[in-house]
Amino acid sequence: MGKQVYITTTLPYVNAEPHVGTALEFVQADAYARVHRLMGDEVLFNTGVDEHGQKIFDKAKENGEEPQAYADRLAATFSDLKQALNLSYDRFIRTTSPAHMASAQEFWRRCDAAGDIYKKNYQIKYCVGCELEKTDSELDENGCCPLHPTMPIQLIDEENYFFKLSAYNDKLLELYKNEEFVVPRHRINEIISLIEREGLQDFSISRRADKMPWGIPVPGDESQVMYVWFDALINYVSTIGWPENEKEFEKWWPVVQFAGKDQVRQQAAMWQAMLMSAGLPPSKQIYIHGFLTVGGEKISKSVGNVISPFEVVEKYGTDALRYFYLRHVHPFEDSDVSWEAFDEWYTAGLVNGLGNLVARVMKLAEQHLEEPIDTKDVRAMPDVWNPIEKFEFNRGMDSVWSYIQDLDGLIQEQKPFEVVKTNTIQGQKQIKHLVIEIARIAKHLEPFMPETSEKILAAIHANKKPENLFPRLT
Repeated sequence: MGKQVYITTTLPYVNAEPHVGTALEFVQADAYARVHRLMGDEVLFNTGVDEHGQKIFDKAKENGEEPQAYADRLAATFSDLKQALNLSYDRFIRTTSPAHMASAQEFWRRCDAAGDIYKKNYQIKYCVGCELEKTDSELDENGCCPLHPTMPIQLIDEENYFFKLSAYNDKLLELYKNEEFVVPRHRINEIISLIEREGLQDFSISRRADKMPWGIPVPGDESQVMYVWFDALINYVSTIGWPENEKEFEKWWPVVQFAGKDQVRQQAAMWQAMLMSAGLPPSKQIYIHGFLTVGGEKISKSVGNVISPFEVVEKYGTDALRYFYLRHVHPFEDSDVSWEAFDEWYTAGLVNGLGNLVARVMKLAEQHLEEPIDTKDVRAMPDVWNPIEKFEFNRGMDSVWSYIQDLDGLIQEQKPFEVVKTNTIQGQKQIKHLVIEIARIAKHLEPFMPETSEKILAAIHANKKPENLFPRLT
C-alpha cells in the first residue's frame, strides 16, 4: 500500500500569458506526481493562478478592464496548459474563488488571535514586479530591482497591518536543521545567515483599499485588503479544504512544494512562520529550481525574448517540450534555452535517438515476428525513477538515453537484420529481446513523455512499426 503524497506548484500571477519559464515548474511537478502514482502512492497534485495584487490591478487598468474580467481571461491561458503540456493535476485553484477567500480570512483571524498581527505606519521601497519590499542592498546601482530592472521602485508611505515574522527566527532555524527541508540545501543558507546575523524583519500583510482595492478584505477592517503574498500562500491549505474539511486536510497535509529560486524567502520563511502562527504543521519539503534564460538573459517581455510554450508545442509536440524540460534543463541551476537549442535537442535525442531506435526495432518485429511480444513483466530500471525523489529529473532521463545508446550499439554489434536472413530462430530471438527492451524504455518514460510511451506500447501490442514518432524538422 502506497502513501499519500500532496504536491503543489507556486501560483503564477496572471499579469501576462505563460512563457516557457512558467511552464517548467508545471512539467517538473507533473513528472514527480506521475512517478509517485506509478509507484503506488495516492497523489494530490495542485496548481492554479494568483489573481490579486498591485501588478494585476495595474495591468487590468492599463487594458481598460475590470480586474476580475482581466483575471478570468488570463487564467484561461494557464488552464490551457493542461492540454498543451499533458498535465495530470487534480486541482486548479484560483485565488478569487469564494472558498479560498473565506479560508484566507480565517487564516488571518488565527494569526491575529496568536498575537502575530499588528498595525503601524511605515515607509518602504517596493517592487511591483516581485510584489515585495526591497532594502537598499537588494537594489542595483540604478536603484532598481535586479529581477525587474525596467520597473521603477515605488515608495510606499501608509498605515498597514504587519505580521510578526521576527517572532519566528528561532523556530525557523530549528525547522532548517532538517537537511532535506529545502532542496538543494544551499538555497536556504542565505536565510539561515540572515537570521543568525540580524534576524528576519516583520512584513506588511495589507494595503489600503482606497489605493489598491483588488484583494481580499481584511476581517474586521474593510479599509484594508490582504497583501497578495499573505493571501496567495494560503492556497496550499485552502485547496485541500482547510479549515472546513478537517478530514481532507489531515489526509493530505503536509505538502511537497515546487518553487523558483526567487521565492525562497516567501516559501521557506514567510509561509512557514504563517503556518506556525495559525497552529498548522510546516510544509514537508520545498524543491527550488533555477530560472530559464534566453541568450543568457532572464525571460522578459520588455527584453523581447519571451518564448511561448504553446509555440514550442506547435513546432515540436507536447512530449518534445516535456523532454527538453526534464532532460536538458538543470533541475537546480539556471539553464539557457533557444529555438536553436530546441532544434538540436529534438533532432539528436528524439529524431535520431528514441524515434530512430523504435522505428528500426518495430520494423524488424513487423517483418519477422508472427505475433506481438508479451511485455507485462519487463524489468524495472531503478536508475530512471529513483533520482526523481531527489528532483534530479535530468539524471533519470539521461539513464533512459544511455540505455537507448546501448541498444543502438547492440543492434550494430549483433546485426539482427542480417542474422534473421540466415538463422531465423536466432534472429527472431534477438529481435524479441530488442522489442522487450524498448517496451521497458516506454514504460519508464511514462511519467516524462506519456503520449510517446503510449504510442510505443501500442505499436508493440500491434506488432507494427508506428507512424513516425518524431518527424524531421523541415
